[in-house]
Amino acid sequence: MQKVILWILAFFLTVGLAVYQRETGPTYPVTGTEMLGNKVVSYQFERSHGGVGDQEVSINVPGDNLSLATLRYKRYRSNDEWTEISMLHQGDNYIAFLPHQPPAGKLMYQVELKQGEKSLTIPKKPVVTRFKGAVPMAILLPHILFMFAALLLTVRIGLGLVVHEDRRRLVGIAVLFLGIGGLILGPVVQKYAFGELWTGIPFGFDLTDNKTLIAFLCWLPSLYLTRKNLKWQRRATAFAVLVMFMVYLVPHSVWGSEFNYKEGKVTTGVQKVEVVDE
Repeated sequence: MQKVILWILAFFLTVGLAVYQRETGPTYPVTGTEMLGNKVVSYQFERSHGGVGDQEVSINVPGDNLSLATLRYKRYRSNDEWTEISMLHQGDNYIAFLPHQPPAGKLMYQVELKQGEKSLTIPKKPVVTRFKGAVPMAILLPHILFMFAALLLTVRIGLGLVVHEDRRRLVGIAVLFLGIGGLILGPVVQKYAFGELWTGIPFGFDLTDNKTLIAFLCWLPSLYLTRKNLKWQRRATAFAVLVMFMVYLVPHSVWGSEFNYKEGKVTTGVQKVEVVDE
């Protein structure tokens, strides 16, 4: 019964960590409602777009037509002038499209609305969206499942440490799943999305790649010591679990791949170079 309770607890903790990482990341949609006079304006602005088409931007404004609805956008980290396009009115929605960008290319955008003498800009701080190539579901789904399973096993191992369980089998499976999901399928996903297999050390500073590598390396001493039933195995496992937790507390896609328009290539890490149009 104790094992069942620990697995249930591990599952809910894992879901909580996964949701936290996803919702705090820079690609999670920006949603909200605003008032324009007596009209309620609701929106969900996407911050990631995959595939070959343009990115749709839509707002919902029930009732009479607005005087003006405009989408403003420009390339991220640039001195470009803002481009403005009128949004099409379809039912209660106003729709426009951001032009497709190369993989890892970013645009910043916001919407301006007017109704009579009243105006509204949403959001106040422009949204940044990143474009990426389409990733086949046959690759993406196993990647997600293996990474989730690796985190679930990590949480379960951590709980098992508290009650002094035999963890040798779980440690081996956790390392295997992390290796498959993060170091094999992860680079394949990135290749489809951004055209690069690996952008972590030593080739770049992509935080997602680097934190996956660090977590995997920290598991190896635990795997060896646990298999050999040697001294310090408990401490090594506790350290690996702690590192894995820290990795998942870092929001997803932070310091990720970004297309540098001036250099015409994908870069990673903290970007400091602005695009200046000649």
